[in-house]
Amino acid sequence: MNGGQPVVVGLGPVDPALVTEWLGDDVRLVTDPSAADLAEAQGAIVRAAYVVDRAALDAMPALKVIARTGVGVERVDVAAATERGIPVAITPGSNARAVAEGAITLAAALVKRVPQEHRLVSTGQWGTAPIPTPGDLLGSRLGVVGYGRIGRIVAQLGQALGFEVSVHDPYIQADDLPNRSLAELVAESDVLTLHVPETDRPLLDRDLLWSAKPGQVLINCSRAGLVDIDLLDEALEAGVLGGVGLDVFASEPAPHHPVFDRDNVLVSPHVTGLSVAASEATFRMAAQAVAAVLAGGRPEFAVNAAELVDANR
Repeated sequence: MNGGQPVVVGLGPVDPALVTEWLGDDVRLVTDPSAADLAEAQGAIVRAAYVVDRAALDAMPALKVIARTGVGVERVDVAAATERGIPVAITPGSNARAVAEGAITLAAALVKRVPQEHRLVSTGQWGTAPIPTPGDLLGSRLGVVGYGRIGRIVAQLGQALGFEVSVHDPYIQADDLPNRSLAELVAESDVLTLHVPETDRPLLDRDLLWSAKPGQVLINCSRAGLVDIDLLDEALEAGVLGGVGLDVFASEPAPHHPVFDRDNVLVSPHVTGLSVAASEATFRMAAQAVAAVLAGGRPEFAVNAAELVDANR
C-alpha cells in the first residue's frame, strides 16, 4: 500500500527528475512498476515503444489518465481507454523543433556526403580512393511532406540554408510555399522529408518511390510505416535514391538490417525528438496532464476528449 498517495507509473524510460516537480509531492512515481504498482496506478506516462493495449489497461483497473509523450498514439488502444473513461493526452509541439533539426541535420549530412567522407578517412583510403564530391544545399529542392508543426519548422530551416522549399499537405495551407501533389513532390525534390501520421498502408509504394528524382535523399523521422525499409534498401541498390536518413523503425530497438551497412545511409535510435530542451518540455506537458486529472480536472490535449464528453452527456 502507498499510504493514500496516488501512484503514477512510467511505462517506458521516464526520467523522474523531469516529471516529479510537475506531478507534485503528493504523488508517488514508479518508473519500474510491479504488477501491484500497476494495479494501483491512477496515472501513466507512456514513452517510446511501450504498448498500452487492452491487456495493459486490464492490469491498471484504477487508471484515470494516460499521458503519451509526443503526438503518436498508434501504440495506445485509444478506443479501449475511451470505453473506460480514460483520457489519452499527448504533448503536441513539445519536440517539434528538435525533430525538425534532426531531419535537417540528416538531410544536410547526406547531401554533403559526410558518411562516405568519414569512412574514406577513417579507413585510411584518403589519397588512394576517389574523394566523394559534396552536394550543395543552396538551390537544391527540399520537399516537405506534411505541413504541421514539425513540417513548418523544417521548411523554415530549409529556407534558411538556401533550399528551394515545396510542400505537400492537402489539409493545411502552406502560406507562400508551393503546395504540390505527392507525386509532383516526389518527382521534383532533391531531398524529401516525411512529417505525417502513419496510415494503414505505406505512403510511398514502389511505383511512387521509383518515380523519385534521381539521387534523391529521403528522410523519415516520422513513422516507420510510411515507407518499407526493404523497399528503401532496394531503391538504394538500384540507384533510385542517393541517400536515406532514418530515425524511426517498425521494431524498436531495431534489429540489424542490411541497409544500415550502406555508406549513404544514416540511422539514429528514434532520438531526434529527445534533445535536452525537448525532453524537458515533453515530460513537463505529460506530467501536467496527469496532475490535472488527478486534481479533478481535464488534460489540455486529449486525443479522445470529444468522445469522452459525448459519453458523459
